Amino acid sequence: MVETGQFFLYLLVMAGVTYLVRMVPMVLVKKKITNTFVRSFLYYVPYAVLSVMTIPAIFSSTSYLASAICGFAVALVLSYFNRSLLVVAASACGTVLVVELIIKYLIL
Repeated sequence: MVETGQFFLYLLVMAGVTYLVRMVPMVLVKKKITNTFVRSFLYYVPYAVLSVMTIPAIFSSTSYLASAICGFAVALVLSYFNRSLLVVAASACGTVLVVELIIKYLIL
């Protein structure tokens, strides 16, 4: 368990890093970015970072890899057809649940 003083030190460091990451670009870049390559790169960075953080977690968060693959496939198909985030997430979770129950009862 983390002591209170250590927790607040970690919290202060995290807040400082978060502030610096947001403040430094505003200080260094005063004018509007007109380079189309840089603008398109900066546009897609959040999507790339979110994908890199989310996809490995999808495949390591379930008991069976097959259920993770099925849930991921359902999420991809529903998002391709422009379903809402709630529908995509709930359907993927439901698919994982059903597949894991099927696997559990077929193995036992």
